[in-house]
Amino acid sequence: MNLSLSDEQELLREAARGALSRHETVSAARDALEGAALPDLWPMAVEAGWPGLLVGEERGGAALAPFDAMLVMVECGRVLAGVPLLGHLPAAWLLDRGGWDGVEAVASGERRAAIVPAQPPGDLDPGWTWDPERGKARVPAGGETAHWVVDAPGADVLVVVGADGAVSVVEGATVQAVTRYDATRGLGHVTLDGAGTPLDVSAQDAASAWYLAQALLAAESVGAVETCLEMAVQYAKERFTFGRAIGSYQAVKHQLVEVLRLLENSRSLLYYAGWAGESGPDELPLAASAARSVAGRALDAATRINISVHGGIGATWEHDAPLFFRRAQLSRRLVGGTGGATDRVAGELLAAA
Repeated sequence: MNLSLSDEQELLREAARGALSRHETVSAARDALEGAALPDLWPMAVEAGWPGLLVGEERGGAALAPFDAMLVMVECGRVLAGVPLLGHLPAAWLLDRGGWDGVEAVASGERRAAIVPAQPPGDLDPGWTWDPERGKARVPAGGETAHWVVDAPGADVLVVVGADGAVSVVEGATVQAVTRYDATRGLGHVTLDGAGTPLDVSAQDAASAWYLAQALLAAESVGAVETCLEMAVQYAKERFTFGRAIGSYQAVKHQLVEVLRLLENSRSLLYYAGWAGESGPDELPLAASAARSVAGRALDAATRINISVHGGIGATWEHDAPLFFRRAQLSRRLVGGTGGATDRVAGELLAAA
């Protein structure tokens, strides 16, 4: 198992960082909380070829691996970019697997897709389930309304994973856009007006799409942790009190080292999930769930410590630190939640034992 990045992956990461650097995404996140419209980053994603990352070349895609998509998501997470890839990429992957007729338009970005994911059966929930509107108890997949669907607003095609892992393609569903915590994250309550067109994929494919979404969300979290650590370290070097940089105090150093530890652990598990997505599909449920669990907890800790290191100014409306905290609080609740991923890790390990 070689987890080092290839030259092509390094170029992909650098290109993604360069493309995103041309947009003031963090400032836009703050303005969005005041009611301003977010900049449309989809044309940038289309120009970069991101919509077709996981679609085969014969259907107009780049035929890259999940690991490559994760590298792009890391860069999006670093700058709180509201690029609707978390919903689009797993949906495009399933459409490609099922040989859907319109997948070329999805791969090119002409049409945007979003997945209504369903959590595969586990030791706690024996059936396929969706996120609930309220509370923690999950609801059976396949109902009339799916809640908190990531990137559903503005999507042209919905890939719906329902009961027993059956997948269908729905066009023209009713989507109620909602905003919670993080204004850069597109969310929607989806009302399924019709049954949709069945997609010829297996329940195993539907499960893999769930774990792909877990890994992509973990990747985005890793990128946000990187930025939080950089912000906190820089401020700890610049801010002086009692004649010393606050970074020289043991209490501050210990907090920053803890964020670094969590970051490195998260990155290692993310790379493991990337490898499993391409070369070890049997290990993907454990690898993706572990990456999601650890990265989610790392982001929660990193955003809190970043605010703490900055002191009073770190909690103000004008500072960037609370924007990352908002991202952390929403991310840990989506797509089964960080707690759900942790439960899945426990279930997989106990089953193996």
